[in-house]
Amino acid sequence: MTSLLLIIIYLAFISLGLPDSLLGSAWPSMYRELGASVSWAGVITMIIAAGTIVSSLASDFLTRRLGAGKVTAISVGMTAAALFGFSISNSFWLLCIWAVPYGLGAGSVDAALNNFVALHYPARHMSWLHCMWGLGASIGPVVMGWAVAGGFKWNGGYQTIAVLQVALTAVLIFSLPLWKKMKKRQINGESADAGIDKGQPPRHYTLPQLVRLRGVKEVLICFFCYCALESTAGMWAASYCTLYHGISPERAARWASLFYMGITAGRFVCGFITMKVNDRNMIRLGQAVAALGILCVLLPLGGNVLFVGLILIGCGCAPIYPSVIHETPANFGADLSQSVIGVQMAAAYVGTCLVPPLFGLVAQYVNIGLYPVFMAVILVLMVIMSEKLHIAVGQRDVKLCTLEEN
Repeated sequence: MTSLLLIIIYLAFISLGLPDSLLGSAWPSMYRELGASVSWAGVITMIIAAGTIVSSLASDFLTRRLGAGKVTAISVGMTAAALFGFSISNSFWLLCIWAVPYGLGAGSVDAALNNFVALHYPARHMSWLHCMWGLGASIGPVVMGWAVAGGFKWNGGYQTIAVLQVALTAVLIFSLPLWKKMKKRQINGESADAGIDKGQPPRHYTLPQLVRLRGVKEVLICFFCYCALESTAGMWAASYCTLYHGISPERAARWASLFYMGITAGRFVCGFITMKVNDRNMIRLGQAVAALGILCVLLPLGGNVLFVGLILIGCGCAPIYPSVIHETPANFGADLSQSVIGVQMAAAYVGTCLVPPLFGLVAQYVNIGLYPVFMAVILVLMVIMSEKLHIAVGQRDVKLCTLEEN
């Protein structure tokens, strides 16, 4: 039963990635037909991101009321409906309307699935599941390209992904009894990680109360920095290669894709490394590799070193996101993990939305050559916050041990 549910969760992570890269691959074909400007894609992206932030913050309430299985099924169903809505839209404003359920569906399922896996499965599955997200994000543009080349236009691409999401929704609905059985295991204190007490009932704090807890501010800033680093590195890599190093746009685009290949392949490899290395040291390992990659990009050592640097930044990013998520129940307790992961997801999306445009202003009005320096500053802040988090958690554990001894 556990293995069957895990297979379904793997499929769900692939489905999470499928829609994420569709708009970017479809927009060159969409905007003229809809009478929109090229830049208007950013409006749709912001609406989706806003919905994702809202639903991430609401994920704790929804998961407590409905359970992770139902939240996942409903969220994937909402995404399927939104994708079908995109496919039948004949104006930009209809896309904006359908972007609302699109974003609302994404945030809750992301937080609910990540918390469920952190509670019930070893760290290796967290890495491999996020690798599956990368696989889904890679498949999306392929499906869209097939649809456009085959004469089905961008509408057909969205409809194809919508059908896949509907099929997954059906599978999730039929799997609901499996989710309930895993919930009973949690109540009984059974765990894939013996270091986490899962027998406690979940606690719910308001956002201000949650932020005041020891270590929460640090993990939110750490997560914000990670997603800011990942999204900035990916979005501006090609422009940096072309505008600062004079590399041809075609070659720069191929090099930029290596960053995402580094993340996907890195998460596959990290799944095996986590069998020997704990979450805390996986985060440190990722930060060290990312720092080496940024140094390669920063130093004027030629195109080959720049090429390697982009791959290393992606490989360094690979273990950080899954490891921060997976260690959340150990850091804050299983009873608070859903609440904390919900606000972590919100912080992540805020970083993804705000920081790449901020660097865009730096590139336009100062110098795009600051690309590696900008990333280095974010990485340093991330390292400081992650270490402060672990210090805070360690101090809390020592205090609890002292109280128990007394």
